[in-house]
Amino acid sequence: MIIYDLKCEKDHKFEGWFNDRTAFEEQKKKKIIVCPVCGSSNITMVPSSIAIMGKDTKRSQSEQSDKMSPEKAARMFYEYVDKTFEDVGDGFADVALKIHRGEEDRRNIKGTTTKSEEETLRDEGVPFIKVPIPKFDS
Repeated sequence: MIIYDLKCEKDHKFEGWFNDRTAFEEQKKKKIIVCPVCGSSNITMVPSSIAIMGKDTKRSQSEQSDKMSPEKAARMFYEYVDKTFEDVGDGFADVALKIHRGEEDRRNIKGTTTKSEEETLRDEGVPFIKVPIPKFDS
């Protein structure tokens, strides 16, 4: 797998995982790749930043403590989705199709689908992503 840094036309940056550059280009052409923030399928690849650490390079204790834990980042992501996406439950596929066809206003939605509904959404060209819901300890 290759991880590419991507951005949409509204300058939202995110990562995409692909088998190779050809897989990225094919998915981009089919508009399968969508921005997780705004849903745009106008995606471009951006240069990745790299980090180099030599044997004499050490971060100070304060720099290390500023780093966010993966669990905290995941919590923040799920809190954002919870606050800014309308939960349409098991009606996700129906609502997504209506939005895609212009029968309902465009908005952020979340919900559940069956494998059959997912295939229908893909066949219709509806952009969506699946995000697993973790169980956090309180």
